[in-house]
Amino acid sequence: MAKHSLTGHNARMNPEHVWTAITTAPDGLSESPFWHPQEHRLYWVDIPGRRLARLLIQGQMQAQGTVEYWPMAEEPGCIAPVQGGGLIVALRDGIYLGTAWGGPLQLLAAAPYDTTKMRFNDGKCDAHGRFWAGTLYEPKDQALGQLYMLDAQGLHAMQGGVTTANGLAWAPDGRAAYWSDTAAHRVRAFDVDLASGQFSGERLFHQMTPKPAAWAWGSDAPYAGRPDGAAMDAEGCYWSAQYEGQRLLRLSPTGQIMTEVTTPVPCPTMPCFGGPDLQTLFITTSRQGRSPQELTQYPQAGCVFAMRVAVPGLGVNFYQA
Repeated sequence: MAKHSLTGHNARMNPEHVWTAITTAPDGLSESPFWHPQEHRLYWVDIPGRRLARLLIQGQMQAQGTVEYWPMAEEPGCIAPVQGGGLIVALRDGIYLGTAWGGPLQLLAAAPYDTTKMRFNDGKCDAHGRFWAGTLYEPKDQALGQLYMLDAQGLHAMQGGVTTANGLAWAPDGRAAYWSDTAAHRVRAFDVDLASGQFSGERLFHQMTPKPAAWAWGSDAPYAGRPDGAAMDAEGCYWSAQYEGQRLLRLSPTGQIMTEVTTPVPCPTMPCFGGPDLQTLFITTSRQGRSPQELTQYPQAGCVFAMRVAVPGLGVNFYQA
């Protein structure tokens, strides 16, 4: 059952939620965060900055040292940890394996699309160690984006019909998956075959209200944002970052809004759960393409933030080659 989002962009809800900035130097567009439980580090990507980032976190939300960066030759859309060490990285031209931070990359699968018009975007691993990455069709005038899955047999096209693939997440038992199309303001749900990973039974999970044609930041027209990256908590609730909506939504397993949390900056991009108890919620954010007026009001746009939550999230899944 889906519900429409009608709250305006300037809503201030749940003031009891307190955010802490864990970075001070903003990225252009940070995305794909995950908590590494063995390293006690938060990892993420800066897409226009063409770099990966990581930061040691002590306790629950205390950053230790400075952010480490790993430059990339092209835009990284998403990353995931690898069982036994290293990272799997989806760049514009393909999916790569990096066995050591800052070291060489090994091509696992070339991009199966026109890289002048498309790139990999949101993605992560499922509980079986398969790596999933969706694509973004950059002209944004057709729903040509796809969702791909990489396993030991190679790269497979699994789902299509989106313009900007985002918000991939699985239910705690792995039997349902969620996937959003940011441009369509829509999150879809699917049944999942655990053995193959195949999706079936597509249905509407949640429909956000479309962006008004003349809307711009600071205008009086109500706009609550569109679905970007997402994470799943232990109760099977789907946390969706609402880009330009300055909020996170916690959606029930039936797609109803349970909680709305205001974010420190207008463009949250993706949440993830971390910390020793998985009760720290991290969010990445964006400053790319924002107006000078907005950045004056929100100078921390592009930073990474954290807050404590009552319900723990699901931990990251590792890629198993």
